[in-house]
Amino acid sequence: MLEGIDYWEELRESPSQMEICVAIFANVLELDEQGEPVNEKHAERRAAAWLYRYCTGELPPGEPDIEPWECQLH
Repeated sequence: MLEGIDYWEELRESPSQMEICVAIFANVLELDEQGEPVNEKHAERRAAAWLYRYCTGELPPGEPDIEPWECQLH
């Protein structure tokens, strides 16, 4: 999804945007009873979708909009 996008250049000067990206991953990630992740790839995809939108101004085709709870900082 991020191939060809120089997201590091975009985020290097904006640590608060990097914080939101990490928050999305953490907010979407679900753990089982033993504390093992059960949807790591989905959480990764949602964070990548946000990063894609941040860098290009639009979500990847077919990707649902980022929900407010996904971006919430705790």
